Amino acid sequence: MTQQHTTGHVVIAPDKFKGSLTAAEAAARIAAGILRAAPGTDVRLLPVADGGEGTVLAALAAGFTRVETTVDGPTGDPVQAAIAVKDGTAVVEAAQASGLTLLPGGVKAALTAGSYGTGQLIARALELGCTRIVLGLGGVACTDGGAGMAQALGATLRDADGTELAPGGAALRRLDRLDLGTLPATLAGVEVVIASDVDNPLLGARGAAAVYGPQKGASPADVAELDAALEHWADAVAKLTGSDLRETPGAGAAGGLGFGALALLGARVQPGIELLLGLLGFDRAVRGARLVVTGEGCLDVQTLHGKAPAGVAAAATGAGVPVAAVAGRLELDEPGWRGAGFAAAYALELLAGPDAEPGASLTRAGELAELAGERLAEQFLRP
Repeated sequence: MTQQHTTGHVVIAPDKFKGSLTAAEAAARIAAGILRAAPGTDVRLLPVADGGEGTVLAALAAGFTRVETTVDGPTGDPVQAAIAVKDGTAVVEAAQASGLTLLPGGVKAALTAGSYGTGQLIARALELGCTRIVLGLGGVACTDGGAGMAQALGATLRDADGTELAPGGAALRRLDRLDLGTLPATLAGVEVVIASDVDNPLLGARGAAAVYGPQKGASPADVAELDAALEHWADAVAKLTGSDLRETPGAGAAGGLGFGALALLGARVQPGIELLLGLLGFDRAVRGARLVVTGEGCLDVQTLHGKAPAGVAAAATGAGVPVAAVAGRLELDEPGWRGAGFAAAYALELLAGPDAEPGASLTRAGELAELAGERLAEQFLRP
């Protein structure tokens, strides 16, 4: 049995288990298992996110207020979306308005999907008096360089005939006149922070179209068309603003939404999990804790490069608190996960047993997460 701190509370801070559990559901099920094995344990739930999908839910679980609104989805159809608001800060998740999961019938629209709805979410936050916008990027259907977002905030984009451009990245090739209109005044005095770990530039082999376009249904020809359109967009923005940010790390995030936010909203980039942990008050939550538990759907090499569990592990160990991981699948060997700072790691697929049906880590995720909680209690919490 591993013996660690013998007093204090337990912080349960997982990310989502994609395809099976939200971060909040995972936290609740792990906590239930801990309490079953170690009744009376002071368990505190703090589901987390790294800036992508689930960021708003994590903020809500940490005490932010949910504000719902209707916005344009990635293809223009109205969708219900939410932002999280607290003390003048709004958490805006691009996937809530412009996400791949919002495409009608799941039909991808690589050339025509836009980010207008994301701009509408920011506008709603500003209407509420928020002066700090935390913009979570990831999971979007569009590759429009943030042009739609800019239009929603007061910019106009016209072709040579004076017609406002249609949504989507492909339309940017026809851009003739860019006018920021009321956008600068709208964002005056507002701090915009991008929560992202993506370091891709806007253009080229590592750019928004080449790297992420295929995930959004772009063919090789579509990728070339989108990259050329984004180059034209970047030229127009640089000419107007006097600053060329196309090579800035993170400009290629979320189909170039990163570029639009950097160049037109004056945003700065901060590592997603680092930003979210600060926003959620992780430093306060971990103070005096005896154990932190984190996790996600798959603990693998990618986890070590800025994903939520690695960020939680770094923050917990920095505070002198042991941290354990629960994952649907465990693709790191023991030296790998121990090297990342984890004192223990449990995989749901292994807890299901060798005779379990295929996909048990997904179909029985809640039950198995509780079992993981029991095992953690036995390892760390029992006297």
